Amino acid sequence: MAPLYYLLAVVVLAAGGVPKGYDEGGFSASVTLSAFKADYGLTKSKWHGTAAGLANRTANITSFGVLGAALGAVIAYFLNDRLGRLWSYRLAIVVWASGILMQVFSSGIFSFLLFARVWGGLGAGGLTVISPLFLSEIAPAKSRGMIVSMYMVVLLSFLSLGFFINYGVSKNMPQSRAQWQIVQAIPLIPVGIAFIASFCIPDSPRWLASRGRNEEAQKALAKLRGMAVDDSALVAEYDLIVYEAGVRAEMQNVNMLETAKECFTSPTLRSRYLLLVAMHTVAQWTGGNGITYYISDIFQYAGIVGSQTSLITSGAYGLVKLFVTMIFAWGLIDRLGRRRCFLAGLTLQGATHIYMAIYFGAIGQTNPHASDAAVASVFIYAIGWSIGLCTIPYIYGTEIFPTKTRGFAYSTTMALHWFFQFAVVRVTPVMLVTLHKWGAYMFWAFICATGIVLLGLWAPETKGVPMERMHELFERPWYQCWRSKLVPVGEGEFGMEESYGTESLEGKKGGVSRVERRDSSLTSHESSSR
Repeated sequence: MAPLYYLLAVVVLAAGGVPKGYDEGGFSASVTLSAFKADYGLTKSKWHGTAAGLANRTANITSFGVLGAALGAVIAYFLNDRLGRLWSYRLAIVVWASGILMQVFSSGIFSFLLFARVWGGLGAGGLTVISPLFLSEIAPAKSRGMIVSMYMVVLLSFLSLGFFINYGVSKNMPQSRAQWQIVQAIPLIPVGIAFIASFCIPDSPRWLASRGRNEEAQKALAKLRGMAVDDSALVAEYDLIVYEAGVRAEMQNVNMLETAKECFTSPTLRSRYLLLVAMHTVAQWTGGNGITYYISDIFQYAGIVGSQTSLITSGAYGLVKLFVTMIFAWGLIDRLGRRRCFLAGLTLQGATHIYMAIYFGAIGQTNPHASDAAVASVFIYAIGWSIGLCTIPYIYGTEIFPTKTRGFAYSTTMALHWFFQFAVVRVTPVMLVTLHKWGAYMFWAFICATGIVLLGLWAPETKGVPMERMHELFERPWYQCWRSKLVPVGEGEFGMEESYGTESLEGKKGGVSRVERRDSSLTSHESSSR
């Protein structure tokens, strides 16, 4: 069993997913509460004949938090190395919490609310970079994927919880400003507890070692592993951390401009970088997080009657995303592979978008069976999104680049992800109104079809491929990369990096692998240590 001290650190850091998750669930649903609409001029009676104006005002309130998060993610990338993981984590929480307090007490002042959304978003966006990185640095290699995925589990748990909290206050409290204030203040409790508990955990041993604070790093690692400082297993892990810290220190002498130049001038690096850009672009413009932010409204468009019923259904939607993501993260991704997952996900998303376009354009709520099918298709969409591009771009982003360019590539593409999410969240309600709903769904379906073709040709299978061999998958023209598959020669499964070395741990002849081109005329073989 893992040491309690280590489990505490995982829980504290995973709580960094609360702000983003609750914003997509709790805050987005609170915007639909009658009291909130009355306070911020979102009632339809005030916008008679100007539905697009009402949609724009709603979109501003929702999307400004995402805009702040985009900026926060970029700032966190630089603060992480200067302040350390732990103090960056605490600072991000303080910024986010102060934004939430301003938001709660903005009391109907629209401009102040927008400022609070941006300010709080800075902290929430920073935590999306800091928490997963921190978790990855304290986790043992064999369980790193599962530990990092705890961040997403917490995020989706609070996304679902937010809808149910909205339902609870709408059902049991009289309509008043206190309704939405309580809803929006709730996440301060768990994140506040995590902030206090953060003073009981150490900074990342890897960051401490990178700063030359080796003794502190060794003590921190010993506490996290529940081992004595002189334990042989701990010493071996510590020596590796110190070695990695030395490599990282050498890399810090290379400035970002030189790294960017290398990323764009090297053909294989350029192909990998642009693939990741394409993934984030397709992911957000298939509807992505925009649909999640406005899911309560979408369920009502699909035929769910009553705001309370819509909130319950939205909570169920969040639970579906949570359970499917857990199954995906802890089972499917390393069994089925990345390609199968994102292609299946895009296919499900596209099929549901096509049905919704037909429903809104030609059928409508007059047909109860069609309406039930529309509600079901929203849940099927959630499954497709969860097994596909909700998570896959993050996995590719952390594994397809060499160490030297990984930080630059990951940070810049994540910034692009956030700005795209801001744009999608900003335009989604306007698209639904001006394109009469069916037009928006046809647009999203077109992006899904484009993604299936573009990413299907470009993205190779990376399951189990060692990071130092990734370049071999991108040595062909981008539209033929799907044909490349790095496979071992001999026994063993993918995922064991030792099987690719010059000599395996079992003493077998290793390092024998090939880039298998799915057209036999272009098969190449590599061997070593034979």
